Amino acid sequence: MSTDKPTRKPGLWGRLFGGEAKPEPQDRKPDTEPDAHNVGPDAAPPEMQAEWVRAGHPNPPEAEPPVPVDVEVEPEAAPKSWIERLGAGLKRSSDNLTSSIGAVFIKKRLDETTLADLEDTLIAADLGIDTALAITERLRAEKFDKDVSAEDVRLALAEEVASVLAPVATPLEIDAGKKPFVILMVGVNGSGKTTTIGKLTAKFKAAGKSVLLAAGDTFRAAAVEQLQVWGQRNEVEVVTRPTGADASGLAFDAVARAQEEGTDIVIIDTAGRLQNRTELMDELEKIIRVIRKRDETAPHATLLTLDATTGQNALNQVEIFSQKAGVTGLVMTKLDGTARGGILVAIAKKFGLPIHYIGVGEAIGDLESFNADDFARAIAGTGGKD
Repeated sequence: MSTDKPTRKPGLWGRLFGGEAKPEPQDRKPDTEPDAHNVGPDAAPPEMQAEWVRAGHPNPPEAEPPVPVDVEVEPEAAPKSWIERLGAGLKRSSDNLTSSIGAVFIKKRLDETTLADLEDTLIAADLGIDTALAITERLRAEKFDKDVSAEDVRLALAEEVASVLAPVATPLEIDAGKKPFVILMVGVNGSGKTTTIGKLTAKFKAAGKSVLLAAGDTFRAAAVEQLQVWGQRNEVEVVTRPTGADASGLAFDAVARAQEEGTDIVIIDTAGRLQNRTELMDELEKIIRVIRKRDETAPHATLLTLDATTGQNALNQVEIFSQKAGVTGLVMTKLDGTARGGILVAIAKKFGLPIHYIGVGEAIGDLESFNADDFARAIAGTGGKD
């Protein structure tokens, strides 16, 4: 009788890259019960083995060692504060500005050449000519022909940006005397209107307000479905119509239903439209006229959502939408996806419209009321207070 130890076939690794068969341990117990951690051939049920063979593998891989049960799992990180999320969201804009400023101030003494370079840098960051001139004039008056550092410039930048933004940092006030309080959301394609509606709805619900949504983007079934998802998530009703239906009629019906049911707030979504499409802007005016047949004071707030990544084009959007739709306030979205966050400063300087909210991410908590000081510190890279 042979005394050779039984051998087992080499595993998948051995068959691919060579290797002799290993002797089978004599004291190994037969696999009578499958191990929960064992994915080898002996532990797999017959149907799994058959599936493996059908996939073209003659032999399943060797069993993986059991996962230790005493492995320590790192605790989840604490949720970030709004200041931390804002700083992270504006990091591209801040890094772009601070690196450019650092490149300008390679010498300590401030002269005309350095001021001219700084002015160009600030304009290139979409802060606007007026803001760029204000910062350079301030430095000229305080630091000309004196030692100046990049930190001095960042501090001056933060203070100037805060002074421009402070007058327009205005919370959205819901007038309880107007019931329902009608909010009309407008903006170009892809600016984040529908997502912003969902986030605002969550905030209003948390404040104890009842909300009704109107899916006014009747041209796109996907937009209606997206708003319905937000409605389900926030447990609010969404008024819809078939694709291609008249958006103004839907808005009218939504306001009428809210009046009958005593709803606090109605938020009306609209189709994204380019500001240079006259016929689409005329349709927006029609929606407003029809709403006023039900409530002559409505809409009580017309919010323009602006995609920060569009840069200077946002200025034109504000101008045209304000003329056609009577914009009362702004929501700036996607500040985390661009290095051009400075455009918000240029918009505030030129139009003086209230900035109600800014968004720096996709989560509900990434849309917050606008604070001028926090934004100024974040974009200038000078830190912020919690």
